Amino acid sequence: MASKARLFYSNKLKTGIISRLSEKQSHYIKNVIRLKVGDKISLFNSQDGEWDVKILDQGKIFTEFKVEKLSRPLSKEKDIWLAFSPIKKGPQDFMIQKTTELGIQKFIPVLCERSVVREINIKRAEKIITEACEQSNRITVPKIQGLQRLDEFIKNFPDNGKIVFCDINSESKDLKYKLPKKNPICILIGPEGDFSEEERQSIIKYKNVISITLANNILRAETAAIASTTILNYNLKNT
Repeated sequence: MASKARLFYSNKLKTGIISRLSEKQSHYIKNVIRLKVGDKISLFNSQDGEWDVKILDQGKIFTEFKVEKLSRPLSKEKDIWLAFSPIKKGPQDFMIQKTTELGIQKFIPVLCERSVVREINIKRAEKIITEACEQSNRITVPKIQGLQRLDEFIKNFPDNGKIVFCDINSESKDLKYKLPKKNPICILIGPEGDFSEEERQSIIKYKNVISITLANNILRAETAAIASTTILNYNLKNT
């Protein structure tokens, strides 16, 4: 039996609510996967969990539904963030998609001295994040902040958190016993030209930084982000 279609729904979800999908979602339901009145889909968001809903009515540009029951409540997740310098569109889309699937809770774009790309399309990133959640069976939808300078990011980082600094010059490959179990942990990935030495020193001096190297080879930014998220998840699971 095929699994139900899953869609992100930002408004309130509760038993008995009758509402409508967006025009774009309605088009997808009716014309792409060809569901009809009486069929069921799943709707989810980060506040209410995932719910079974039944299609009540369809028109040219709308789909009306009724929320039936909670199918999957929210569960506690590791509070992992990713701070990254914007990179080219294709690799960045791939990085955001895959790290969303791997459980990143917040994306923080940072501007560095050697950043080649110096802007980010937040709306596009949000679309990729939402679609990745829909396709990966994830309920919570990560947030993405506006672009900020590296020094602002370090200055405003929570005192009770940890920054995992992916530094090719580091001699440490071990995260075991260094990670907090509750507080936010933020992976920090450099731009395509890497951090300047001045930036590197300012990061290392921050009291809540853990420096690690990911590989002997130089990794592309998107590879480093995916690899570090995977390594961090593994270490958090086994501490």
